[in-house]
Amino acid sequence: MTSSALVPTQTSDPGDRIAEVNRNTAETRIHVRINLDGRGVSNLRTGIGFFDHMLDQVARHGMLDLDVHCEGDLHIDGHHTVEDVGIALGQALALAVGDKKGLRRYGHAYVPLDEALSRVVIDLSGRPGLFFHIPFTSAMIGQFDTQLACEFFQGFANHAQATLHVDNLKGINAHHQAETAFKAFGRALRQAVERDARMAGIMPSTKGVL
Repeated sequence: MTSSALVPTQTSDPGDRIAEVNRNTAETRIHVRINLDGRGVSNLRTGIGFFDHMLDQVARHGMLDLDVHCEGDLHIDGHHTVEDVGIALGQALALAVGDKKGLRRYGHAYVPLDEALSRVVIDLSGRPGLFFHIPFTSAMIGQFDTQLACEFFQGFANHAQATLHVDNLKGINAHHQAETAFKAFGRALRQAVERDARMAGIMPSTKGVL
């Protein structure tokens, strides 16, 4: 658990879709910077090599510029690091999209990698929810506990205020299962945050607010 007494600092650049979050707790110290209109460039240092590899997939396939630096209590395990990065990334995304006017709002992607195939669907709905199904065939990928993939997406969905469906439809190799899910997440996110010229200045909801 994180310390509720330690409140993250958050900043965004007016007029640009760039946001930064600093989240410091007794378990992790995290800096995240996201540019929604980037070129897929990443600078990642979480201390978990495979997790960095997955975040790199999100940046590259989401065409997001993404900086993530985390000093976590890896002497315990990777849980706090992975979950808290998901939280901070969700907070940064929420800041970067602003009031959501003119956005496509919805995004989806199917991504294959050899025998594996995953589908991710996202709605920047303002209603957090994760629906996650990846039947991993291995408990560990390098130093990454595969149970933590769900924790990452849960932290993101909760703090981005997004509804997120993550499904691995088939796969034998756990690395492939994870990679297709993170790539599909990047592609779906890229679609959801795109500006739609026909929706310029319009809230993509009949409620008038998201």
